[in-house]
Amino acid sequence: MAIKRWQRGIAWALGVVLALAALYGVGRLVHVALGSLYSGERGPYLQMVSPRGVTVRWQTPDEAASVLRYGTAADALDKSTVVEGAREVHAVRLSGLQPATRYYYATGTDAAAPHWFVTAPATGSEVPLRFAVLGDPGYAGPGQSAVRNALLGWLTNHPRAGMAYLDLLLTTGDNAYRSGTNQQFQDNFFLPYREILHNIPVWPTYGNHDARRWAFFDIFSFPAQGESGGVPSGSTHYYAFDYGNAHVVFLDSQASDRGANGAMMQWLKKDLAATTQRWLIAVLHHPPYTRGSHDSDDAGDSGGRMQEMREVFVPVLEQAGADLVLSGHSHMYERSHLLRCHYGESATLDPFTMVPALNRSELDAKAGIYRKQQAALSPLSGTVYLVLGASSKLDDGPLDHPVMLNSLREMGSVVIDIAGNALTARFINDRGAISDQFTIIKGDVAGVAPLEACAQ
Repeated sequence: MAIKRWQRGIAWALGVVLALAALYGVGRLVHVALGSLYSGERGPYLQMVSPRGVTVRWQTPDEAASVLRYGTAADALDKSTVVEGAREVHAVRLSGLQPATRYYYATGTDAAAPHWFVTAPATGSEVPLRFAVLGDPGYAGPGQSAVRNALLGWLTNHPRAGMAYLDLLLTTGDNAYRSGTNQQFQDNFFLPYREILHNIPVWPTYGNHDARRWAFFDIFSFPAQGESGGVPSGSTHYYAFDYGNAHVVFLDSQASDRGANGAMMQWLKKDLAATTQRWLIAVLHHPPYTRGSHDSDDAGDSGGRMQEMREVFVPVLEQAGADLVLSGHSHMYERSHLLRCHYGESATLDPFTMVPALNRSELDAKAGIYRKQQAALSPLSGTVYLVLGASSKLDDGPLDHPVMLNSLREMGSVVIDIAGNALTARFINDRGAISDQFTIIKGDVAGVAPLEACAQ
C-alpha cells in the first residue's frame, strides 16, 4: 500500500510539473504573439530600393485602403497607386520609376508637405555612393540621440553637390531592445530615426534581440525574389542587393542554418559567383572576430554563432573577394587589419594572414590605408572586418583581439563613401568627431604578386 501511495505521489507531482510547463508554454506563446502586434500610427519608411522601384510602408491607426501619391515635383504628385481593401499595415511597391531620380510622395490623403526618396543608380554605374551604418541602434535614450544627431550633423556639414545627403541606411542588428516587440520597434527605432526613414531606404540586419518576438519580418520587406538585384534567395532571412557598383549581401547569423551545406550557404555561393560588381560588402549580426562585450574565441558565447560564421562563411566571402564585412552584437567599435585565411581562434593567428605586402608599409596600415588586388586578379587579397555595435548603447570588454588594428570604447556610427576604386569609412563618434577612418584602394597593385589559396 505504501509503495502504491509513493507511486501515486510521483505521478501526481509529474502531472503538476507537466501542467505547469504546458501553462508556461501557452503563456509564453501568448506573450510572444501579443508582443508582435502594434496598433497605432507609424510614419512611412522605404524598403527594397532599386533603379526602377521602391517599397513604401506605413501604418494607420484605423483600417483603410493603401493610397500612395507621388511625382517628380513636390507640388505635383500627379501619380497614384491604390491597393483596395481595409488594412492598418500598408506596403506599396512602386515600379516603372527612373534610375537615380528624386521622387516626392505622400501616403493616404495627407495634404502636408510630401516626403521624398531617390531611386538607385543603374546597376554597375560608377557613381559616388554614401551609406550610413548604425550598429545595434535600438536602445532609446541620450546615447542613441547623441549618435543620431552627430551623424546628421556630420552629413549636413559634408554635403554631396547635387546629391542626397545619404543613399542608404544599414544596421547591424538589434534594432529594438530589449525583446524586439512591435511597440519597442516603434519607440526605439521608428520614432528616433523617423526623419531619416521617411527619405532614406533602410536595410536592417536581424539580431538576437529582434528574434525574441515575431515582429521583425512583419515590419520589414526584403527582396527574397531579387527585387533589388542579386540572385533570388527565396528567403527574407538572407538576400543581396545591388546599388551602383556595390553588391551588398545580408546574412542571417541568428536563426538560419549556418552549416556548410545549408540553404543559406548554397544560395550565397550562387550569388557571389554571379555578381560582377566592383565592391562586395557583407552584413551580419554576429562578428567573426571580436573581443568587446562578446568574445569570438568563446565557442559558448552566443550559441557558437560567431565561431560558425568565421569557420563556415568567412572563407567563402574571402574567396569571392569581399572587401568589407560589417557586424554588430559587441557594443563597441573594432576595425581589423586587411585579413585573409584566419578562421580559428585568435591564438592560432599567423601574422602573415594580415597581408602586409598589400599594405605597402606599416605607416599606411596605421593610417588606415589598405591596398588590395581586384578579386579577378587575386580573390584572397584581403578583407576588412568592422564591428559596430555602439550606436545606442556601450558596454565593457578587453578590446584586445589581435586581428584588430583599432578598437574603441566609444559610441558612434559609420559613414561609407565609395568613389571609383576607393572605399572610405569614417567612424563618427557621439560628439560628431571622426574617431577612426580607413580607405580601401582596389586595383592592379604594382609589384604585388597575386596571392595563392590559404594554407591547409
